[in-house]
Amino acid sequence: MDGGAIDGGWYLDVLEFARATPWLHGFFQVFTNAGLVLLALVVAVAWWRARRQDAGRMAAVLWVPVAVGLAYGLSNLVKILVEEPRPCIRYPSVPTVATCDFATDYSFPSNHVTIAVSAAVALLLVGRRAGLASLAVAVLIGFSRVYLGAHYVHDVLAGAVLGAGVALIGLLLRAPLTAVVIRLRSGRCRPLVGAAALEGERVLG
Repeated sequence: MDGGAIDGGWYLDVLEFARATPWLHGFFQVFTNAGLVLLALVVAVAWWRARRQDAGRMAAVLWVPVAVGLAYGLSNLVKILVEEPRPCIRYPSVPTVATCDFATDYSFPSNHVTIAVSAAVALLLVGRRAGLASLAVAVLIGFSRVYLGAHYVHDVLAGAVLGAGVALIGLLLRAPLTAVVIRLRSGRCRPLVGAAALEGERVLG
């Protein structure tokens, strides 16, 4: 797949902006990975708070890492099937902020964005405030991937669609996951998932 034929012009425009803003290089070089750590911290806080909330909220929180794992696995599968070279390989004479990855580290879709968006959309199912803040982080991560020269714009968009699609499956799984949490709250996993019988909860069956 020749990504440059799709939106190589947009990629080059962003790199031109990057060359004109050297004062942003350090921020995006750090944030492109630190943003994922920040999202992980949001998930940890959401889990801690959900231990004192109803089983539905805990079920939504527990879905976040599952959604991220599934989305990441699918993203890597697509990478292998599509085999799109990194844009820095397609345009070797164009300087990038980040060093160019190995030729076998394919570009489509962006794993960073897939992870970030799947986490953010899944967190949106937990709560609006945490979800919207996480989506803002995901957008910055997505822009950073092009700004640094690691991905085309369509790589970022594809990762966002994939991540969001997987995360939204949680809407269909909310009831069974809630039932699982209710059962776990009456067993040995109670310290991890919260107290049993919160807000009238009962073990089914």
